[in-house]
Amino acid sequence: MEKLRRVLSGHEDEEQGLTAQGTAFLWLPSGLKLFAVFYTIGNIAALASTCFLMGPVKQLKKMFEPTRLIATIVMLLCLILTLCAVFWWGKKGLALLFCVLQFLAMTWYSLSYIPFARDAVIKCFTSCLS
Repeated sequence: MEKLRRVLSGHEDEEQGLTAQGTAFLWLPSGLKLFAVFYTIGNIAALASTCFLMGPVKQLKKMFEPTRLIATIVMLLCLILTLCAVFWWGKKGLALLFCVLQFLAMTWYSLSYIPFARDAVIKCFTSCLS
């Protein structure tokens, strides 16, 4: 309970420390590779956590429903391509690009679980652009 009070009052800096450690990977000699790998592992862990909450079969059924099929395929493809860029192709810039695409794909995939969220995002962007 005390930890919850500290977090809610803004006196808990543990999360900022973890973010700083993750970003510090970028400044190491092979840090971009480490960042890409750990970022991908984190996204896989996020998927696994929802698998734990719903159950693996229900999660897979929901992932491949027609409403989120494209988002799922793009997200999984970005996860795989990030690891390919790091381990097989050795392209750091491409790995960073796939990390950004991972973020966008995971966000779009996550929004598919919130009713009308993707429609709201599309309307927001179209109104900002016009």
